[in-house]
Formats: sequence, C-alpha cells, structure tokens
Amino acid sequence: MTRNTAGEVYEKSARFARTVFSDLQDGELPQVLRRDLRETYEFFLDQNEREKLAAMRPVQRWFVSTWWLVKSLFLKLTPTRRLILLVGMVLAAHGAGLVGGANTGNLLLGFLVLLFILGLELKDKLLARDELEAGRAVQIALMPEERPAFEGWEVWLHTEPANDVGGDLVDFQAVDDTRFSVSLGDVAGKGLPAALFMAKLQATVRAVAPACQSLAELGARVNAIFCRDGLPGRFASLVYVEATLGGGELRILNAGHLPPVLISRSGLRETEHGGPALGLAGGTRYAEQEFPVEPGDLLVAYSDGVTEARDETGDFFGDERFRRLLEGSHGRTAEEVGSRIVRAVADFCGPARSSDDLSIAVLRRKPRPPALAQDGSRQGSEG
Repeated sequence: MTRNTAGEVYEKSARFARTVFSDLQDGELPQVLRRDLRETYEFFLDQNEREKLAAMRPVQRWFVSTWWLVKSLFLKLTPTRRLILLVGMVLAAHGAGLVGGANTGNLLLGFLVLLFILGLELKDKLLARDELEAGRAVQIALMPEERPAFEGWEVWLHTEPANDVGGDLVDFQAVDDTRFSVSLGDVAGKGLPAALFMAKLQATVRAVAPACQSLAELGARVNAIFCRDGLPGRFASLVYVEATLGGGELRILNAGHLPPVLISRSGLRETEHGGPALGLAGGTRYAEQEFPVEPGDLLVAYSDGVTEARDETGDFFGDERFRRLLEGSHGRTAEEVGSRIVRAVADFCGPARSSDDLSIAVLRRKPRPPALAQDGSRQGSEG
C-alpha cells in the first residue's frame, strides 16, 4: 500500500469516526427516535391493527406489535428479496444456536445476507430520492416569485411542501393589461402524484383564464377538463382571486377550498365556501364572488396545512388560533402578515414533522399616499 493510499484510508476512517461521534452528540436524537418509531408504527400497521393493539395489555401488545411489524415489513418486500431474507434469517437462527447447534460461520453468513437486503432497499430509496430531487427542482422552477409587483397592490406568496415535492398550487399571472390573478390550490394526496396533478392544474388555469368572460365560466371549464382527463379519486380545490390594477375590488372563485379571509378596519370576514372541488363531477356550476376593498384591507388565502398543522402531541393549530392570529393585522403589510403566520405555525409544531403542504397567499390594497398640505407637510395616509 502506498503512502498516499494509506493516508486516504486513514482520512476516510477518521471522517467516519467523526460522523458517528457527531451523530451520538446530536441533542435531538431522542426526539428523532421517538418520531421515527411512531411513523414506523403508523406506516406498517393500519388503523384497525392499531386499535386492536390499544386494547391489549402492555406485555401482550409488545409481542403482538413486534410480530405484526416484522410480518408487514416482510410482505412489503419483492418476492425474490423475501426469499433471500428468509434464508438469511434461517442462517442467523442456526448460527446463533436457536435451530440446531451454534455455527459461527452460518451466523456471519446470515448477517451478511441481511445486510445485503438492507443495501438493496437503501439503493432503491436513494434512487427514488434522486428522482424526487429532480422533480423538486422542476417544481421550484414552476413556482412564482414570492413578492410579485402589481400597481396598487401588495402580493406575498409562500409554499412549503411536506415532502420533497408538494401538491399545493401557488401562482399568479397578468390576465391582461388591466387585471392580474392569484391562484391557490390543494391537490388531494401528497408526493409525486399530487405534484404532477398540481402542474396540470397550474397549466390549465393559466391557459383558460384569459379567455373566460367570468370566473364562473373559468370554474366550469377547468372542472370539465379535469373530469375529462383526471383519474378516479383525484381532485383539487382552488381559490382564484382576480383584481384590477390600481382598483379596489376583488373577484373570487372558490372551488371546494377553505374560504379566504378578508381583513378590514371593522375586523375579519370569511368569504363564501363556493362550489365543489375540481374533478369531482361534470356539469358543476360555480359562482363568482365580488368584494370591495378599501386601502389597507387584506385578503388571506391559505391551505389546510396551516390550520391542520400538528405538534408532537398531535394537537392541531386550529381555526380559532388562526383567526386570533389574524386579528389586528389591518395596517400591516402583506409580507408581515404572511411571515407572521408562517412563524406561528413553525413555533407551534416545533420539531414535529410536517403532515401536509403549507401554502399562503396574501393580497393587500396599498394605502393611498399621504396628501401634501398647503404648508408642505404630509397629511396622514388612509389605511
């Protein structure tokens, strides 16, 4: 072995040791272990099995849950890998003396077989993650800028996927020379299938909106396309908000989404629920909502990833906490209101893993600039 090769081996070994030592010093290790155990329990055991286990005594529950977990893991492997794993388990049991006499060679061989299966599963996971990262890069490229500029309005947009890719739509577009729109949608499901469905929703809305005479027509046309081209069980909710450049009126289409909240001097006002989600039933009719807004008024549209965010104990952020957060927001900028919501949800959830995509769109009609008095001083602005 050459000196350079020996040095490389030493450096790799030292790096490995530093990584392991750093992992052991991680202060969040107990929390991560509890979370991983809980997620493993929920992934491999269905609701019916979890309810049966909850009714058992602790010792019985431990043995039964262990057996069910091993059985579920075994059945999720491919047939070839199940057979290889079975051979490895037999060899390990024989080597440990559980079946026949102890045999160190069989124990080592069984361990290597189990390690081989682990390596195959890890390889599949890493390949899938590479594909998801590539998909996330494409999705990020499709996402709009966070603070688009439109005359007379402040717009702030934000989205955080629960997984590598998300199923929430957050978008804006200049409909024509006098109008712009903001879209916020939520596709049923999570992960890559929802992300692909979201991309289709974004492209459809962008293509159809400029040609529609009303938002009711927009909803009907987008719904017809999704009923024609969609998949069973796949649907999407949508809030489409249209505003006039420099104007003071908002037009809203709500297709099965959480009602946006209007914030004015007089307080909070929840808009109407609207029609059903897109892709559920053909021939659905939608209604257009119109709301006058004064300078300084805001509209907050959000996904259920806000109100249904959960902390480590499983408690929800909730509608009441969200409404209390919005109270007193009049007078704040769109970015201040949106950032405040994101921080509040993050503080509430703590180290808990996100259970759903979180998306927010905030529109604020800009206050009128302060008037210039005859003596040259500035008068107070409205809003």
